[in-house]
Amino acid sequence: MRKILTKEFFDKPVVTVAEGLLGKFLVRRIGDQTLAVMITETEAYDGPRDKACHARFGRTPRTEVMFGEAGRFYVYFNYGIHWLLNIVTGPVDYPAAVLIRAGVPAQVASSKWQVAKPIQGPARLTKYLMIDKTLNRKPANKQSGLWVEDRGIRIPSKQILATPRVGVEYAGVWAKKLYNFQLVDNGIDL
Repeated sequence: MRKILTKEFFDKPVVTVAEGLLGKFLVRRIGDQTLAVMITETEAYDGPRDKACHARFGRTPRTEVMFGEAGRFYVYFNYGIHWLLNIVTGPVDYPAAVLIRAGVPAQVASSKWQVAKPIQGPARLTKYLMIDKTLNRKPANKQSGLWVEDRGIRIPSKQILATPRVGVEYAGVWAKKLYNFQLVDNGIDL
């Protein structure tokens, strides 16, 4: 069973979406080639008060997409060398997004994923899926060439680890929020 996630899936609080994306598949089509990864790590960025969120400085040309409708991509250049992929969540005018941090290629995610070599890190993931600025502001659907699928994998809550986000120590108390979600049990049967 493959079901493409629609705007309704993303139109929820960012933490709910970040956790709910674990075990879903990010699918990229370029020409006649299709790549997919099962999402194994995400991070939530929760609005203008979140000192780790890009929207903490308000609306800017870069963050305008975060203030828009749920289910759109926010793709930005990090450190002048890497593209990073986020998916906008929640209501219009509330800037929140989920950073996709890691995944397992679909061709190896069809058995036990502990034998797969995961793609660790958001920059490696975007490189593998050939994601760049051309996807910024686009909707997560087949027409854009990048979408998210539910393939029927259910992740028990005991196999999800919530930790502080990576690399946001500057954000004060927001750095300690448990907004990073990871699959922790490598014995999940896919």
